[in-house]
Amino acid sequence: MSADPGDDPHVRLMLGAYVLDALDAEETCRVARHIQGCDDCARVYVEVAEASALLALLRAEDLRE
Repeated sequence: MSADPGDDPHVRLMLGAYVLDALDAEETCRVARHIQGCDDCARVYVEVAEASALLALLRAEDLRE
């Protein structure tokens, strides 16, 4: 996937792809290590993971309403 984090040392731009398991092995390790030591990114990770889990509960019929 290779998201460009720019000058930001945090991994917020990569969290969606991390939750969806869309990163390569190196990026996955980088994000996992970072969220273990960064409370802010860990909090955002939980929010993204929860949103992803809720989206998985939707059916196509739900989106048409």
